[in-house]
Amino acid sequence: MKTTQTAETQAELFAALSTESRVRIVQLLASDVFCVGALSRLTGISAGAVSQHLRVLKSAGLVEPQRRGYFIHYRLAPGAARRLRTALATVVNRKKRISHALRRPHDAARDPVNVPGEPSQDKGASNT
Repeated sequence: MKTTQTAETQAELFAALSTESRVRIVQLLASDVFCVGALSRLTGISAGAVSQHLRVLKSAGLVEPQRRGYFIHYRLAPGAARRLRTALATVVNRKKRISHALRRPHDAARDPVNVPGEPSQDKGASNT
């Protein structure tokens, strides 16, 4: 099943990884399943801070909880790595498409700055 990520979805994924602590948590969860206490000890940050980071990561769909008895353990969500790779590749490839469009000779029937599937820019608007 192929899914199309919107710019909003991509931004949410990148925002979820915008702090070193969350990147470290994702790296740990990519290798194993951990509870908040273990993540706190491994990262050197408080359990409360780990919980808040996990909330952000869960909201972005990157981690998911698993109840084990009295404890809740967290793991990397299935497909999270694929979603991150897709988001990054889409952003990088969009830049290449725009760059390629800017190098082509101007075609009066087509504005080379506009990329297919992207909204057109209003040429009448001022940049103030």
